[in-house]
Amino acid sequence: MSLHALRADASHLDLIAPLFDAYRVFYRQPSNLAQSRAFIAERIARDESVIFLAQDDTGEALGFVQLFPTFSSIDAHRTWLLGDLFTTANARGRGVGTLLMNTARSFAVLSGGKGMVLETATDNLNAQRLYESLGYVRDSGYYTYCLDLQQR
Repeated sequence: MSLHALRADASHLDLIAPLFDAYRVFYRQPSNLAQSRAFIAERIARDESVIFLAQDDTGEALGFVQLFPTFSSIDAHRTWLLGDLFTTANARGRGVGTLLMNTARSFAVLSGGKGMVLETATDNLNAQRLYESLGYVRDSGYYTYCLDLQQR
């Protein structure tokens, strides 16, 4: 069965929302399909992200990747933040993650981007192996800091 990736738009919300919700659950967030759908709908409506959806010949949604535009002041170029990558359990080992990552890379190159950056959990070894197999290099020169603005 062949796989393909397409750039998602508002007509794909019902396919992407459950995937995004499962992605959030993977990262230990409570399931909330309505919130997941609203988040994705807003990103698409505001043109704030680019989402690619992987499907097989039957149209089954197998995974997605979401990119956010950003800029590198040091390089003075556009870069892309690969914010989210998720494949369903039955899609793992079938090349879906690689397809989505390569689709994202091709898009970033065509858009004139100089690079792509991503983060993953320190215990997400499967994702780390995928990223490294595609040429991503773990950054050892910078620390990532976060400030929780919702903390009381």
